[in-house]
Amino acid sequence: MGGLQKLSLIDYPGKLSSVVFTLGCNFRCSFCHNPELVVPELINQQPQMKLADFFKWLQTRQGKLQAVVVTGGEPTLHQDLPEFLDHIKHLGFLVKLDTNGSSPAVLKQLLRHDLIDYIAMDIKSSPERYSQACGLVKVDLPAIHQSVDLIKNSGVAYCFRTTVAPKVVSGKDVEQIRHWLGTEGTKLVLQEFRPEKTLEHFTGVKTP
Repeated sequence: MGGLQKLSLIDYPGKLSSVVFTLGCNFRCSFCHNPELVVPELINQQPQMKLADFFKWLQTRQGKLQAVVVTGGEPTLHQDLPEFLDHIKHLGFLVKLDTNGSSPAVLKQLLRHDLIDYIAMDIKSSPERYSQACGLVKVDLPAIHQSVDLIKNSGVAYCFRTTVAPKVVSGKDVEQIRHWLGTEGTKLVLQEFRPEKTLEHFTGVKTP
């Protein structure tokens, strides 16, 4: 675990939650505001929390918190994610997953086993600018589309999120994203770009 925010009033809509941060990501979005969870050199400098310590603490929150938000980094990169979420659920907490949607097979597994109560998927930009938005990482766009469809038809609460970052998301891109999502474009949350701390500042990699 790369970090723990013990109390959040905003990360799970309408619920008191804690937020767990996982380490590592397969994208390199220049506007990412959690570079310490993405860049290997920075990850190695992060103090990490043992899972046993987290679950020991979480047991003390039963009846006080309602949910746990699992974010990153990208949580679906971790093979033990299903087991981790299952443990949280067995303690009586709701689970919200934040994901970039790059692993539809993992999402399908989690949904099949009822391990998620709310999903927030980041839509980085319009399809034609997706790789650019992800730091010129080769993006499996069909996998992104598959994740969108899985989430839309999952039966669990969800939203899609787009950070309106300079050079990667224009007003035209937002309209294309809404068209892509179809009627679910109404569930698109536009997030304000925060320039104070971004991956670009730490790596020097800029979006073209």
